[in-house]
Amino acid sequence: MKDIVTSFIEKHQLLLPNTTVMVAVSGGPDSMALLHFFKTIQKEWGLKVIALSVDHQLRGEQSKDDLEYVKSMCREWNIEFIGKSIDVISYKKKKHIGTQIASRELRYQFFAEQMKYFQADYLAFGHHGDDQVETMLMRMVRSADSSFLSGIPVKREFAGGSIIRPLLCVTKKELENYCQVNGINPRIDPSNASDDYTRNFYRINVLPLLKSKNGNLHKTIQHLSESLEADENFLQIEANRVFEEVVQLEENFRTATFNINDFVSRASALQRRVYHLILKYLYHNDLPKDITYVHEEQLLSLLAKDKSNVQIDFPRHLKVKKAYNKLIFYFQEEENNFPNFHEVLKVPGEVLLPNGNKMIATYQDEVKSINENTYICLESEIKLPLHIRTRRDGDRMSWKGLNGSKKLKDIFIDAKIPLQDRNSWPVVTDNNGDILWLVGLKKRDSIPDQKSSSYIKLYYEKGNL
Repeated sequence: MKDIVTSFIEKHQLLLPNTTVMVAVSGGPDSMALLHFFKTIQKEWGLKVIALSVDHQLRGEQSKDDLEYVKSMCREWNIEFIGKSIDVISYKKKKHIGTQIASRELRYQFFAEQMKYFQADYLAFGHHGDDQVETMLMRMVRSADSSFLSGIPVKREFAGGSIIRPLLCVTKKELENYCQVNGINPRIDPSNASDDYTRNFYRINVLPLLKSKNGNLHKTIQHLSESLEADENFLQIEANRVFEEVVQLEENFRTATFNINDFVSRASALQRRVYHLILKYLYHNDLPKDITYVHEEQLLSLLAKDKSNVQIDFPRHLKVKKAYNKLIFYFQEEENNFPNFHEVLKVPGEVLLPNGNKMIATYQDEVKSINENTYICLESEIKLPLHIRTRRDGDRMSWKGLNGSKKLKDIFIDAKIPLQDRNSWPVVTDNNGDILWLVGLKKRDSIPDQKSSSYIKLYYEKGNL
């Protein structure tokens, strides 16, 4: 077994000579075999080996005895030992989480502290090939997302170093034989004999059936896991690039928008991954458990619909709305939270708007240049002071060539402005209440061509939000 594991380490470049390796040890066959393996190569590789063991205080004296067993074996093997008892029950109550999650979080907090304190290079775990098979099977049964099917990683970054799993190339049986040959009497957790836990169910009931068809199943699955991981890494790099190119984000982490044509022009494999990146961004990497492949199917169906201004609901009040050629992710409380705004705009002067943009008013003697963010009128044809505000019910405006007036609502619809943008859209009026400029969309006056009075120039300056 030693040669198999050593070859696996070299193949995956898991270990460098003259480094510090911390080994997570529970006292069971897997971790004790792993610790003994590092003991046998310690001198050859010039390693500093430190054993870490945790008592979760969930099995009373039994789990405490496990810790003492590991400590005594480290003393016998002349390996540095660090142990800790953690209060899982109090932590799970405080955080309102399950026992397994609480145990893992506290355990990894301890591992991270020790990695940083010793400036260790590696943290080694005793996960083996059967663990990999069980993990892949559970993920296949529970998940419809291929990105979750790559299994337990051989190596990943952690606490300034790397987590490594050198035993993924061998089976549970091989580790038990290794312990027997080397005179190791590991501790056995009696809960492993029960199939009440999901993993134990697969281990006891499913794995033997599969192994009867393929004795090297662990090798096959490990190869599959590595291939999927390599593919997924490439796709994630591409998805991140598309995410940066296509998705517009708000600084408040509450809204994400993309142009539908830009999005659907990308490969479907990237569309799905960008969708998941958006969810991770909006949920701050804390995805609700009740988000499933059904939500993904609903979103893809929404993209295919011709109808505009339709939406689907996600957990925690997240909404996904199709507004003309855009898809908008936003939280419910964000939809109508833009307050009514009204400020007097002095000439010359400026007003900072709630959306972070600015309206600047100046006098000038001639018309130099205009664009969609500029409005110019004659002072003699308006009633000062000017006002800038958000829209109101019944707002209408007129312009040259229009017979009568038109509702702002209809102008927004014609311009395909999403519903949630309309309540914050800046409207400029004179002191009589006549709408002069629906910024970026419609202007009451065409460009003046006479000099009977001073020109007033308004410039809508967009901020960096």
